[in-house]
Amino acid sequence: MQYLPKFNINFNQFALVTIYRYLAALIPLTMRGSIALILAAGALSIYGYGFLDLVVFSLAICALTILVFCLFCCVGSGLFIVRRIQQELKSSESIALSINAEAGFPNETGIALPAIKFSPLVRLSWKIVSPDHIKTRIRISPTNKLVEEIIPQKRCLTDVIVRQFTVSDVLGFCGYSWRLKQHIGCRILPRTNTVKPLPLLRSLTAEDGIPSPTGEPEGDRMEIRPYTPGDSIRNIMWKVYARNRQLNVRLAEKSVFQSKRTIAYLLSSEHDEAAAAVARVAIEAGAMGEDWTFGADGSEQPCTTLESALDAIAKSRAIGPPYSYGLDNFLAATPNKSAGHCIIFAAANTGPWLPQMKKTIGRLSSQFSLVLATDGFQDQEASNLWRKLLYHERANTHDSFDATSSKRDLLNLLTQLGQLVESTVVVDRKTGYSFDHDLRKV
Repeated sequence: MQYLPKFNINFNQFALVTIYRYLAALIPLTMRGSIALILAAGALSIYGYGFLDLVVFSLAICALTILVFCLFCCVGSGLFIVRRIQQELKSSESIALSINAEAGFPNETGIALPAIKFSPLVRLSWKIVSPDHIKTRIRISPTNKLVEEIIPQKRCLTDVIVRQFTVSDVLGFCGYSWRLKQHIGCRILPRTNTVKPLPLLRSLTAEDGIPSPTGEPEGDRMEIRPYTPGDSIRNIMWKVYARNRQLNVRLAEKSVFQSKRTIAYLLSSEHDEAAAAVARVAIEAGAMGEDWTFGADGSEQPCTTLESALDAIAKSRAIGPPYSYGLDNFLAATPNKSAGHCIIFAAANTGPWLPQMKKTIGRLSSQFSLVLATDGFQDQEASNLWRKLLYHERANTHDSFDATSSKRDLLNLLTQLGQLVESTVVVDRKTGYSFDHDLRKV
């Protein structure tokens, strides 16, 4: 019996919300307009007719007249402009190309709609509701047209854009909304920020050959090349460094030719924008060499070209339900995977992909390297009372979707994966620096 009142309250609240939405669909009144209608009608009924107060009577009649006038203007303008907007979107589908944008930066989509001129009390606005995490700004062009400008927050790849248009009055009493679909390609790439080209991926694939009596020797007796992050300090030529201050490493002779094919894969998770940005920089800068194959969660076929790889990176963030773990299918579809080196891009946070990736690495004999990406390191520190009183912490509005990593959790993650992979690198998208498995800057 003690849970019965709570159930009735929740049911009554749900019923009120349902009734309000039903009435809002029939009569396009906002919350402000509904309150104004109730107050004006109540004042007119109680004071205007009940007490014959002529002042309240005239004010209530004026308020109701303005409200009804705004209602008819809003509905009439909405019904008139719906067809015109549909024609503009259909014409733009045949003319406009696909939308290519980068997260965090304003981009024009090519949509320009005429402003409502015949009714000065009505304004037109809209926003993109699908794909999500896209801010829509509307500016007036010199030709008096409403130009759409978007600021995406996350990457995505879609063929359909859904916009929600709203016709409302300037007083905010009425509002008429509807949604329209536009079939146009939209590719939004992750924001690279200050991520620098990654020379470390080349060093990960430049492993020594396996000595074999049947193989023909290649190259010189000793191979000397510049030092790259990831090389062992035991191979550094310290005497040469003392003379010319240039770090060089001396490697053993290669007895059998090994394939330099690099296999890279991007694992999607909740906070994987930084990992997608690092993968994009690695592909665009050619850090994985000349012969590479790339894949990501959500992509069915391996990618061998730049454009297909960028499409896979943008598609790796699922707009609907999250993608399933696809590294096993990618390795199964990749030819000669045993002769390549697999580089895995992932977020620097523990996710559902961790136990599945451990099983994949333990089952295969290929070499794996892990590149973890984050948007900064942030540990929970106990702040003093005087610090809270004297300093005001500003809210991070620009990077509200960026996820920081705790150093303690990241070190635990690196410890778990250190014995399973050949090497691990942590990249901070916020600063552009790279760190080794001990979080030392390289």
